[in-house]
Amino acid sequence: MKTIVACVVGLLVLASCRPAQKTEPKGGAKSGGPVPVRVAVATRQAVPLELRTFGAVQALQSVEIRAQVGGPITALHFREGQDVQAGDLLVAIDARPMEAALKLAEANLARDRALQADAARESARQDALLKKGLAAQDAAEHARTQAEALAATVTADESAVANARLNLEYCSIRSPLAGRAGERRVDAGNLIKANEQVLVTVNQIQPVEVSFTLPQQEVARILAAQQQGPLEVRAFVAERPDLVNTGVLTFVDNAVDAATGTIRLKGKFENAQRTLWPGEFVSVVLRVGLDANALTIPGTAVMAGQKGPLVFVAKADRTADARFIKLIRTHEQTAVVGTGIAEGEQVIVDGQQRLYPGAKLNIAGAKQP
Repeated sequence: MKTIVACVVGLLVLASCRPAQKTEPKGGAKSGGPVPVRVAVATRQAVPLELRTFGAVQALQSVEIRAQVGGPITALHFREGQDVQAGDLLVAIDARPMEAALKLAEANLARDRALQADAARESARQDALLKKGLAAQDAAEHARTQAEALAATVTADESAVANARLNLEYCSIRSPLAGRAGERRVDAGNLIKANEQVLVTVNQIQPVEVSFTLPQQEVARILAAQQQGPLEVRAFVAERPDLVNTGVLTFVDNAVDAATGTIRLKGKFENAQRTLWPGEFVSVVLRVGLDANALTIPGTAVMAGQKGPLVFVAKADRTADARFIKLIRTHEQTAVVGTGIAEGEQVIVDGQQRLYPGAKLNIAGAKQP
């Protein structure tokens, strides 16, 4: 009995010392099972040539509203952030002193006009008497001088009336342009001086400008492209790339900034939806031409490899081949390729993370052998 037990124990010990058998993974890398993928064909097509940079939105016009006459503010006729039209009343200044000054100027004008008319009649009378020999020469000349002096006084009075009327108009401060009012700097009842304090700033935001810079190496290409017609500029906020505004390049500076080696440009945007706001930083895309025969693949096919951009190509035997490519640029969701693949080859756009060179492929939509 002891001998049987000893044999059983020995067999169990030998079994426990035997190495465990390895189980192969079911599918995946190196498993030999086909990897499901989707493919796209490398094709030649026209792709825009674009320059990308960053810029800042500027109001097309920005006006600091100041008073041209002094006095207490009687009323504010705008709200902060309100849209205003050219000619809208913004601020009212106490006009009573200006009204009184206008009435005084008009009274002086009426008085001097009456005196000038009387002097003109006297001059005419003296001239008639002089012709008849009934008046002295110096008397006629004196009457003529008086008439001319009073005529000059009337002209000065007319200028005084015009100036008083203008000062009265300055008591009603109006917007010089259509735009949006900013923060008010004063309140009703404040006493202000002429040309001293900014009352409010009005910015024109429809349309707007976007100012940006590009390297000096691009100047020649930009100027050459302008000879063919207006250049398209697109601008969008990084947080909302779907809200793209399209405008036209309107300004190329006349000199390169020697400190930065860049040149300043501006684009004009209608900004109909008001998605661009003065002071805002935006991404800018300037279109400078068209590559009519570019070799393209979907951008999703490109991966980052140790030696540069990498794509997987589906070979005719339905295995994967890794290719390093020369990526020239990207346009929206399209990659423009220089070398590494040929027109008509199938690149893998989905599922390439599980691939390795020589991996078997299960191509979506293709008949399996």
